[in-house]
Amino acid sequence: MRLDGYVCRVAKMYGRTEEANTVHHIYPADEYPEYAWCDWNLISVSSASHNKLENRLTGELTALGRQLMQMTKPGVDWRRKQKK
Repeated sequence: MRLDGYVCRVAKMYGRTEEANTVHHIYPADEYPEYAWCDWNLISVSSASHNKLENRLTGELTALGRQLMQMTKPGVDWRRKQKK
């Protein structure tokens, strides 16, 4: 969360500011254990945004969660890319 300034990155995409309190694995850790601790695969989110990315009962990605995964290229530090 420190990498994202404790700000929800999903809310930020929509022009809102929310405090992040959860770290979401863009590529699910159970399916992609090799990416579990890669910074580029971790995104800070609020509880509300986390619920929009992942079905909290099944653990499956929602349509928004799959979209975020498709937008994220493995190994590419999207945080650096945005700062340029």
